[in-house]
Amino acid sequence: MDHGTARAFVDSWVTAWNAHDLDSLLTHFADDVTFRSPVAAQLLGSDGVIHGKEALRAYWAEGLRRIPDLQFEVVGCYVGVDCLVINYRNQKGGLVNEVLTFEGPLVAQGYGTYLGEDANPAGAR
Repeated sequence: MDHGTARAFVDSWVTAWNAHDLDSLLTHFADDVTFRSPVAAQLLGSDGVIHGKEALRAYWAEGLRRIPDLQFEVVGCYVGVDCLVINYRNQKGGLVNEVLTFEGPLVAQGYGTYLGEDANPAGAR
């Protein structure tokens, strides 16, 4: 992945999140995507592993319902061969890394990772 492609992806990603536009956001993800997050475990009462784009949509829709003031500010992005790490600050001021691996232009796997020991790092209500 080159830096121009990464920057375009990150700009689109953060714009979609801040607009709470799941349709636009999900255009970047493969139908069979796997996403892992401790916030998913918290919100869904699951093991935190989401399988498939429609399940990811349902998780994120629930997150937006429970975090209506969700906003992200990108701090930096780190480019790998077929991966990207987006470092951002959420509406609580918490630092988060989203680790995304790609197959072609689409995200095949994602990981939400949180700094610190906050029991509610995303600010869900």
